[in-house]
Amino acid sequence: MMLWTCRVLYSQAGPSAGAWQPLSFDGAAFRLKGTGELTRALLVLRLCAWPPLVTHGLVLQAWSQRLLGSRLSGALLRASVYGQFVAGETAEEVRGCVQQLQTLGLRPLLAVPTEEEPDSAVKTGEAWYEGNLSAMLRCVDLSRGLLETPGPTGNILMQLKVTALTSSRLCKELTSWVRRPGAPSELSPERLAEAMDSGRGFQVPCLNAEQNQHLQSSLRRLQQVVQHARAQHVRLLVDAEYTSLNPALSLLVAALAVRWNSRREGGPWVWNTYQAYLKDTYEQLRRDAEAADRSGLAFGVKLVRGAYLDKERKVALLQGAKDPTQPDYEATRQRDGQRVVDMKQGEEQCGDRQAGYAVYKSIPYGSLEEVIPYLIRRAQENRSVLQGARRERELLSQELWRRLLGGA
Repeated sequence: MMLWTCRVLYSQAGPSAGAWQPLSFDGAAFRLKGTGELTRALLVLRLCAWPPLVTHGLVLQAWSQRLLGSRLSGALLRASVYGQFVAGETAEEVRGCVQQLQTLGLRPLLAVPTEEEPDSAVKTGEAWYEGNLSAMLRCVDLSRGLLETPGPTGNILMQLKVTALTSSRLCKELTSWVRRPGAPSELSPERLAEAMDSGRGFQVPCLNAEQNQHLQSSLRRLQQVVQHARAQHVRLLVDAEYTSLNPALSLLVAALAVRWNSRREGGPWVWNTYQAYLKDTYEQLRRDAEAADRSGLAFGVKLVRGAYLDKERKVALLQGAKDPTQPDYEATRQRDGQRVVDMKQGEEQCGDRQAGYAVYKSIPYGSLEEVIPYLIRRAQENRSVLQGARRERELLSQELWRRLLGGA
């Protein structure tokens, strides 16, 4: 049951199970790239491996705009970090990027670079979340529109960030109640799913009036995104975030699953993300899979290494709490560092695709103002991986030297 969706996706991507090929990451995909693209990729990877640049990225960006002006600063970013990791700003630019990926047999996984940082001092307000709702709906349409041929399909995927649609403070409050024995019955996937359908009159007794109002608005926004995605045949992969938020995020995803992940309707349309570096991931994944099976629901899983290790450990240390991460994660980090692949290079994914898997690339898109802070936060979260990306840099260097020496 748990692997059902994976079989659906990869069964249409390549050879039968008896014809799988071993994966090979020998740099062959780089030969489809221009010399300028390879040079930029090598430069950007080296810059991302420099700790001061990653740590102070937002400050340096602000100083760059003051010293160089917005136009020149923006041009430098577009020629480097933005050009390396981002699909573009307009629908036409995104389509051009996707067409390049398709030459490698890769599929797009679009991401709207919008999120609310935990404990942010910025007062976002409902208007901010409503604006993000519109951006998510446009992303659904763009994901659907990237198909070369029209018609229903089950293989279009898109990333969804819950904290773009609901307050991280509310998520922390919900998490504190979900973790307690005897949590209110209103905080069950079934009751929340009913509230999403009814759209009115839902109250959680442990929340105040303002929090309840925001929860109702958040449920409406989530329901609207999934409803539109289902109509457009787009599957939503919900991102995991910090452990202080994840129980609430999982509760909201479970509520969406009750409403939208029926096997009879071609589910799962909503997938949850599980972070492998956390100690409780295996048990959480097992419980959720069993719960979905008992309810007759399809179960979609996005399994990731996880990006918040450094901050999770620091928070646990400051609070005197137990470290939530796996004790052997450091060794895993070293192995992952050898295989890091940027969002447009496609080398490792190309190897997976050649072995018969359906392979998707996570692609953020949007304006410089939207995307650069998002990329800097991702670099800060993944700094250990970026610092260990020796294999990627070696392959890039080898291909550049091959060309300089007159290789075919």
